[in-house]
Amino acid sequence: MPELSRFMGMIIKMLYMDNVQHNKPHIHVYYGEYEASVGIDGELLAGSLPIKQLKLLQAWLIIHEDELYKAWNSAVKGEQFGKIEPLK
Repeated sequence: MPELSRFMGMIIKMLYMDNVQHNKPHIHVYYGEYEASVGIDGELLAGSLPIKQLKLLQAWLIIHEDELYKAWNSAVKGEQFGKIEPLK
């Protein structure tokens, strides 16, 4: 599963051709022992995250929305996508 970004202890990944199970653009987030699938729109689809990390992630999703949809469109076609640089 290719890494898309990493910030505040969270690792953000996106799978290639991963549009069947959730059927909406989403990312996979790993934070310590937590794992979650979150829609690019910020909806928690599966798993769990502490509320603080979920809110940080949702803000990051808003800031990087265009880049995320571009990466999603590439990923569902099986094409490589670039990393998104974390906020500084």
